[in-house]
Amino acid sequence: MSKRRNSRRVRAETKQAPVTTMDAFSNPIARLGYGTQDLMQATQYPLTRMTQNYQLLTSLYRDNWIVQNIISTIPEDMVRKWYTLQSNVAPEYVDAMRRLERRTHLRKSILTGMYWGRLYGGAAGIIMVRGQDNLSQPLDLDLVLPGTFLGLQILDRWSGIYPELGLVTDPADPDFGLPEYYTIRDEDSGTLVSMVHHSRVLRFTGRELPYYEQVAELYWGESELEAIYNELIKRDNVSSNIAALTFRANVNYLETDGLDQMLATTNAEAQRRFWQTLQAQSAIESNFGTRLVNKGDVMHNTQYTFTGLPEVYDRVMMDVAGAARTPVTKLFGRSPAGMNATGESDMNNYYDYIDGLRENQLRPIMERLLPIMALSAWGVVPDDLDIDFPPLQTPDSSEVADIAEKKTQAILSTYQSDLIDAATAQKELKALGDETGMYNTISDEAIEAAQGKTYSDYKAMQDPMAGIFGLPAGGAEGDE
Repeated sequence: MSKRRNSRRVRAETKQAPVTTMDAFSNPIARLGYGTQDLMQATQYPLTRMTQNYQLLTSLYRDNWIVQNIISTIPEDMVRKWYTLQSNVAPEYVDAMRRLERRTHLRKSILTGMYWGRLYGGAAGIIMVRGQDNLSQPLDLDLVLPGTFLGLQILDRWSGIYPELGLVTDPADPDFGLPEYYTIRDEDSGTLVSMVHHSRVLRFTGRELPYYEQVAELYWGESELEAIYNELIKRDNVSSNIAALTFRANVNYLETDGLDQMLATTNAEAQRRFWQTLQAQSAIESNFGTRLVNKGDVMHNTQYTFTGLPEVYDRVMMDVAGAARTPVTKLFGRSPAGMNATGESDMNNYYDYIDGLRENQLRPIMERLLPIMALSAWGVVPDDLDIDFPPLQTPDSSEVADIAEKKTQAILSTYQSDLIDAATAQKELKALGDETGMYNTISDEAIEAAQGKTYSDYKAMQDPMAGIFGLPAGGAEGDE
């Protein structure tokens, strides 16, 4: 017993007490830094969870045009160029897929889901397949027959869809760690309409949250407006105050002798007559600013200058745009200002951000839908079925010509150095067709005929450029 007590005492003595580190800047005499009584230290950031305030979010969306732009601009740019199929299928198969998308209004449904996911922090798209009425069962691709995909039913987190408590425990599942089932209820009666398995649900969430905050939001995200709300308040107040100042831009005031005594000591009838006199003077004032006053009274005019207000308003708009992660030119519809301002760098950064969203948010949604759409449109899922997102920026004709010239010269230089054969050079030129629209007419037969032949081989035949452009050796096409 004594040895056991001694070991407990040793462990208790060696256990260190919690230590609070105080390694922040502080100057108590000057009232600067940590722990001092200055205005900065009085700042607090209370946890408000504004995402749960449905009425406020809805009112903001319906009343404020900036909020509508914040919610819609980024999703619209995400789906503007849509996607391209990267699969070795015939063109008629691609046309069948496009007809299925138009018939089910797929792009509009995904756009709507992104809208409400960004506004409320969460929305869901129920995958509808004809013949699979029991939504509580996992989605079975073997039962997706041609023509059975009916599109998506979009529900935001407040319109009757609720995550259940059970979570997906399979690490191989794309929804690992998220709710396994969702219930759809009638909001009026509260009755259960359907239990939906997670494999039939596409999730649209707002900004990502840490785990415990995600649990507090029932595994949805944060509304985009929660992080922008304070900046919106500043902008609306500044704009309203600037508008109110226009009413005070030109103020007339009249000097009247004994005004304070008249208002303090005279009876109500004398005061009433005074006010009637002022009203009459205002009524007979002409468009030229002529006003009749008693002899001895003095009329003054004060004009307000708006110097500096445009700069203040521009800074407020920039804060809103920064919080919304959208350039001012797109969010407010304004052209770039300033000397040599083009907004090109802002748009390049914005398009890089959109490309990241397409890969992280839009691609998982489309990869869930593509097998279902392929089975409904084609009856089979190709092994090489994949998608790619076209670039958002479209170069003009001069930029395309410059790109084509530089890349063509690079290919020619490599070919003339005998580093690649004519067939490889032709393939590289033909690949430029997707970007520039040129060299698409190089045939597969010409590429096969040039296989293994280098620049030196064609040079010996007195026509070194014939191989790279698919012409027969011995001269230009058509020469004797």
